[in-house]
Amino acid sequence: MQQRISLVTLGVADVDRARRFYEQLGWHGQEVEQTVFIQAGGIALVLWSREKLALDCGLRDTAPAAFGGIVLAHNVRSRDEVDEILAVARRAGATITRPADTTFYGGYAGVFADPDGHAWEIAHNPGFALADDGSLTIPDFGSASGETGASEGLS
Repeated sequence: MQQRISLVTLGVADVDRARRFYEQLGWHGQEVEQTVFIQAGGIALVLWSREKLALDCGLRDTAPAAFGGIVLAHNVRSRDEVDEILAVARRAGATITRPADTTFYGGYAGVFADPDGHAWEIAHNPGFALADDGSLTIPDFGSASGETGASEGLS
């Protein structure tokens, strides 16, 4: 099987509210049968009812306000972009859960939670190259030049 992420689905309490939030961040999508599909580079972000998502996965959604175990990362090209995106997110209704600061790997990152509690890390990691189209190139962690950033929070 090829390594690929095609969709990231967020189970949300209110699809309309979630769509409005992401539109305020500058993201636009299409709604089909109470599900919003947002093209995000080579993948899609999907906003769908938390209850329906849980049922579809064969799970019971027992704690809708609790952390759902998903952290999404958005890498950017500069520290200034980290600050700008966190500010836009806050104005759109996000809660900043970790203010932007220098990271142990020599980058700069902060985290916000959207209105449904989904965590987004906004990160500038000089060890992770971004192509013109925004796609990420994972460095070779086995080489001397790729040693920085070899950890989970290094998005």
